[in-house]
Amino acid sequence: MATTDGRPDTERLHCLVTGASGYVGGRLVPELLEAGHRVRCLARSPGKLRDHPWAQDVETVRGDVTDAASVAGAMRGVDVAYYLVHALGTGSDFEKTDRRAARIFAEQASAAGVRRIVYLGGLTPKDVPEHSLSPHLRSRAEVGRIFLDGPVPATVLRAAVVIGSGSASFEMLRYLTERLPVMVTPSWVHTRTQPIGIRDVLRCLVGSAAMPADVDRAFDIGGPDVLTYREMMRRYAAVAGLPRRLIVPVPVLTPRLSSHWVGLVTPVPASLARPLTESLRHEVICHENDIARYVPEGPGHPLPFDEALALALRRVQEAQVATRWSSAALPGAPSDPLPTDPDWAGGSLYQDDRQLTVDASPESLWKVIEGIGGDNGWYSFPLAWAVRGWLDRFAGGVGLRRGRRDAERLRVGDSLDFWRVEEIEPGHLLRLRAEMRLPGLAWLEMYAETDDGGRTRYRQRALFHPRGLLGHAYWWSVSPFHAVVFGGMARNIARAAAGQGAVRSGR
Repeated sequence: MATTDGRPDTERLHCLVTGASGYVGGRLVPELLEAGHRVRCLARSPGKLRDHPWAQDVETVRGDVTDAASVAGAMRGVDVAYYLVHALGTGSDFEKTDRRAARIFAEQASAAGVRRIVYLGGLTPKDVPEHSLSPHLRSRAEVGRIFLDGPVPATVLRAAVVIGSGSASFEMLRYLTERLPVMVTPSWVHTRTQPIGIRDVLRCLVGSAAMPADVDRAFDIGGPDVLTYREMMRRYAAVAGLPRRLIVPVPVLTPRLSSHWVGLVTPVPASLARPLTESLRHEVICHENDIARYVPEGPGHPLPFDEALALALRRVQEAQVATRWSSAALPGAPSDPLPTDPDWAGGSLYQDDRQLTVDASPESLWKVIEGIGGDNGWYSFPLAWAVRGWLDRFAGGVGLRRGRRDAERLRVGDSLDFWRVEEIEPGHLLRLRAEMRLPGLAWLEMYAETDDGGRTRYRQRALFHPRGLLGHAYWWSVSPFHAVVFGGMARNIARAAAGQGAVRSGR
């Protein structure tokens, strides 16, 4: 029997998704909806989800997995709860935070009568003591164990390298291979791993919702290929049509040094590259494929590595990347909202305001504003932005290489080089929050407006809330350059908008 749209007639479940603003969670939600389930999202900042194409089809509630009361509220009436968050990088005690959050989640799921918890963790090496694992893998393993020891039946999916457009593992592989025809690499390039395509991860996550009540266990999930990282780079070069890469492994690059090397070459910052590289120290391959007994593989699944690569590359080339590794805020990145009360700002909220009349329509101006960053640049002194990006990378920040998820459209929560979209009012306002390393908090606002005379006006405002004496010193040390950087940006944006308007009018 089938539904009216041709899908199998399966039970309609009420699913709670945590981490919906992240890479996997943002892709899981539409898959659950497509399967006919109801979805509720638990988010610390619900506004980050509002511009997703599925936002109107889900219920979003504010909360945090470390807050028992908000988790309890989110669990009401839920059949299946997806746990797709982790505290990596929130501090030296992130394992403690992960442990506490997992226990709260398990306890509140039991209290609410949830039928199943589904968790996506990391594939761990066989016969390696847990204390020898990287903190990242060790914490992932502990969270899975907490769920399996709890009263609610759990499905713990364990995956190694996830290959998909926008995934951190894919971006690391892509940039290393494309930018370095000759590579001096760490010894972990010889370690075997079993990559899996994001499509298969999502298939397993969705299918896990309907597992029988007596299934309470972990499953290894992976693609059909077992490869070393060296082989993965060479296979990527072949799929992408690049010349064969020369790879020279050396034993002296520790995980810490490797993470900085990856951070300099790829858009993935060292803070995220380190757990990825540490996870490659040990061989991680699947030792069973029992998931196939409960989640049908279907024709062409699991995807071979080359096919997963080709699909990811096509999505990148067609600018059809639904979510990226940077969709979720990076560990340690500032997340405070724009202060609207000067008293809250401690009486120190520095501003740089600029306004220009633009010889173009507001629509032409907005198109330039929304297209800023990434390959389009920042319409200002390029060397100054490049230097600031490199300084941020050397300081362990994200730098400028994150680019854009989409070349033309932005949504709240998108990363944009070393900024993040905090607010967007289409046709009027774009507010960006800085995620570079700074002794304070910073925002950049751009407006497309119409003045009292009916003329188009561009308004730009940079704001900085200093942290301590160093923050004040930072602002006054860079303020002499604002005329060049921010003034040049305003003039060039106005000029670009006028140029677009001239092209449209045929002038």
